[in-house]
Amino acid sequence: MAEVDDQGARVVAPDASDLERAAEAALRPKRLADFVGQPTVRSQLQLLLDAARGRGVTPDHVLLAGPPGLGKTTLAMIVAAEMGTSLRLTSGPAIQHAGDLAAILSGLQEGDILFIDEIHRLARTAEEMLYLAMEDFRVDVVVGKGPGATSIPLTLPPFTVVGATTRSGLLPAPLRDRFGFTAHLEFYEVEDLERVVHRSAGLLGVPIDAAAAHEIASRSRGTPRIANRLLRRVVDFAQVNGDGTVSLRSARGALTLFEVDALGLDRLDRAVLDALCRRFGGGPVGLTTLAVTVGEEAETVETVVEPYLVREGFMVRTPRGRAATPAAWAHLGLTPPGGEGALFG
Repeated sequence: MAEVDDQGARVVAPDASDLERAAEAALRPKRLADFVGQPTVRSQLQLLLDAARGRGVTPDHVLLAGPPGLGKTTLAMIVAAEMGTSLRLTSGPAIQHAGDLAAILSGLQEGDILFIDEIHRLARTAEEMLYLAMEDFRVDVVVGKGPGATSIPLTLPPFTVVGATTRSGLLPAPLRDRFGFTAHLEFYEVEDLERVVHRSAGLLGVPIDAAAAHEIASRSRGTPRIANRLLRRVVDFAQVNGDGTVSLRSARGALTLFEVDALGLDRLDRAVLDALCRRFGGGPVGLTTLAVTVGEEAETVETVVEPYLVREGFMVRTPRGRAATPAAWAHLGLTPPGGEGALFG
């Protein structure tokens, strides 16, 4: 059975639970040379790190922006490995107060990499402290309260912040401006995902056919995390129902079992499209109504299901709600009523 993560048992969910992250750890590349895809980002980051090593200084602060599952955490680990320094990991939601951040910063050694995932969710007080730490390598720790409060300056050793965000538009401009390098990660091409699948299969010690790798890659929604997750489910299927070799037949059998179709849509994706087309005539329909119809939270539909459906051209957002496109009707094998114009009226 698929891992039960924060989105339930969806093997195509882009986010990862703690169990998922543990399973991914063995498959992560340790060096930029082993990192598949994102050629522009890799070249830019390599230049940044080489220049810092050549000058004997810590690299500029790095901001990694992009959808979940594209390798932001992996790149942060690679930065630390390439620079031969330690990595401290935390996240925006985990830092609720300035004191939380001060405790983390005071424990840093010279050259350390501080990775802050979902940095756009930092508390405001912690965010303001981070400004000073990133720019001047110091923090002001306030001791006491009221008129008797005292501010004690604390000097920090030079370090590098690597921030990751899935919603760069929510980052305040003062924080965004303190990053010396911003990388925007894009969804992967199928060819790059095939390389990811082949590499991961090799690390797992599992033989895999080229056709099977292509089948898994083409259903992975442009996301390496999903590709690795689907590979593990296909490997399970091949071991239970065959000789352990991942063939095209075992790949298709496993993906059919886990209800992932040829375009990477799973049961929930198709349920949303089916409700939109069959129950609401293609829309437009409100998000809350659509979510209730498929038995999911509105936030899940909006943040987990909708982005891929919109990106692939199955759904559009209109001022009156969500509407199905002709591609959605065609994918479900249905005929839209009244022609294309009626779908967006």
